[in-house]
Amino acid sequence: MRVLIMGGTRFIGVSLTKMLVNQGHEVVLFNRGNKPAPIEGIEQIKGDRQDLSQLKETLSSEDFDAVFDNNGRELSDTQPLVELFKDKIQHFVYVSSAGVYLKTEQLPHFECDAVDPNSRHKGKHETEAYLANAGIPWTSIRPTYIYGPGNYNDLEAWFFDRIVRDRPILIPSNGCHLTQFGHVEDLAAAMAAVLGNETAIGQIYNISGDRFVTFNGLAQLCAEAAGKEVKIKYYDPKQFNFGKRKAFPMRVQHFFADINKAKTELNWSPKFDLLSGLKDSFTNDYLAKGRDKIEVDFSTDDEILSQI
Repeated sequence: MRVLIMGGTRFIGVSLTKMLVNQGHEVVLFNRGNKPAPIEGIEQIKGDRQDLSQLKETLSSEDFDAVFDNNGRELSDTQPLVELFKDKIQHFVYVSSAGVYLKTEQLPHFECDAVDPNSRHKGKHETEAYLANAGIPWTSIRPTYIYGPGNYNDLEAWFFDRIVRDRPILIPSNGCHLTQFGHVEDLAAAMAAVLGNETAIGQIYNISGDRFVTFNGLAQLCAEAAGKEVKIKYYDPKQFNFGKRKAFPMRVQHFFADINKAKTELNWSPKFDLLSGLKDSFTNDYLAKGRDKIEVDFSTDDEILSQI
């Protein structure tokens, strides 16, 4: 297939591009050209998706079998792209988020669960609702927390920063909240498995690792991946006013999703268990980028430590 990837030079797009090329697909990237392509010589179309006239000018004459929209956050990001390719492609794959789900006392989240109309990801759910009625063959992917080499969100790196510097891991509440990480390569494999799968048309899939982990367990596994010991301290977040500062990298709630639908219908399953994935991230990203040697702002940590 000739496949268009929106973005393709950061995190998910890098893994997906490499995977699709290895599978024999012809991959074209559309981005602003600020970062090098993950594979030398791959075709890149430079443009800004926010500039609608530029988007139409650069893509209207192109033919693709499938489109992966990895970086659309709002409906206004994706709708012009759908209108451009509505009658021209076999598949439109959208990256949404498990963050759209309404908080519930009954977990894990299933794809049929209610969504939160006030979620910070509400633009993604609005896009899914639009796709369902847009007359285009579509599939939506809802990852939980994504980790692995190339991650530009401080998730595993937040723990590594403290562990390699022998600082305590400060965990809100009691550390028993359950969460769920999914490796970026497993996510890319699930996305690739959508192509050519008629069952996936019109479907939404949760994608993540196949086990859940407590905040305590995550801290311990990050330490094991780094070959270090970990010291955990707890605090009550209600006793602090952090403003816009982020004292902890994840929602302080139980947050995990069922992935059996994807495993069954896409013939997919995660390759990485959490420890092997964290080791991959620590060695091939954290240390490789020299992040263990840079200066890190621990002022929020120090504020918490001064009061517990």
